[in-house]
Amino acid sequence: MSVTSSSSATLVASDLDRTLIYSAASLDLSMPDAEAPRLLCVEVYGHKPLSYMTETAAALLTEVAAATVFVPTTTRTREQYHRIHLPGPTPRYAICANGGHILVDGVSDRAWQQQVETRIADACAPLTEIRAHLAITADPAWLLKERVAEDLFAYLVVERALLPEEWVKELAAWARPRGWTVSLQGRKIYVVPAPLTKSAAMHEVARRTGATRTLAAGDSLLDADLLLAADLGWRPGHGELADEGWRAPHVVALDERGGAAGEEILRRFLAASAA
Repeated sequence: MSVTSSSSATLVASDLDRTLIYSAASLDLSMPDAEAPRLLCVEVYGHKPLSYMTETAAALLTEVAAATVFVPTTTRTREQYHRIHLPGPTPRYAICANGGHILVDGVSDRAWQQQVETRIADACAPLTEIRAHLAITADPAWLLKERVAEDLFAYLVVERALLPEEWVKELAAWARPRGWTVSLQGRKIYVVPAPLTKSAAMHEVARRTGATRTLAAGDSLLDADLLLAADLGWRPGHGELADEGWRAPHVVALDERGGAAGEEILRRFLAASAA
C-alpha cells in the first residue's frame, strides 16, 4: 500500500476488547439510565449481541480510519476477529493471534506466518509440551476450559475466585526458561511464546505501509510490548495494566474507564495524528 499523504504516515495499532469495543458488562455504564449513551453493536456471537461501541466512539473511529493507517491489533483468532464489524472503512491490515497473523484484505499473509513459526520453533519449547504440563497441573476444581489459538498459544478459562495465585506464579516460573510467557487476564490464563508479539507485527505493517509514526492503545498485559514499541500510547483506567499500575514515559494512563475510555482513546488518536 502506498502512502500518499502526510496523515496516512501515522499508523494506529489498537487493541480491541476492552480498549475500543466492550461487552455489556465491561461498558461501565455508571451514569443514570436516562443519561446512558446510545450504543452500536459491533459483534454478534451465538445469535446474540456481544460487543459494543458508543455511537460517539463509532463516529470517532470512522475519523481515525480516514486520517491514519488504522490497524486493529488483537489476541483474538482470525475467526473471532472476523465476527467484529467496526464502523468506517474496512481496515486493509489487521493483526490477529497476538501478532501471529497479519491479515491483508482479510487474508493471512503466509510469509509473515512462516517468519513467526520459525522464530517460535528456534526459541521455544513446543506447544505440545506446554499443553501437557497444563493438563497435569491445572486443577479441575477451578479449570473450566483449555483452548489452543491458531496452533500458536494456549489459554485456560478458569473460575477466578478459586484460582490459587501461587499456581500462576509457578506456571510462569516453569514456562520462562522454555521461552514462554504467562499472562492472567480476568478469567483467562494465556501461555504465549515470547517471540509472539503484537509489537513485531506492528513494526512489519509500518514497514509495508511506509508509516513513520506509530500510535497504540491497549488495556492488558499482552499489550505492554505494543505500547512500549509505539511512539505514543494510551491505556484506559481499567484492565490489567491499570490494576498493576503499569506505566511508561510515553504512555498516557487515562482516568476514563469502560466505554468512556474507548471514546477518549480515539480522541487522543485523532489529536496526535493531526499534530
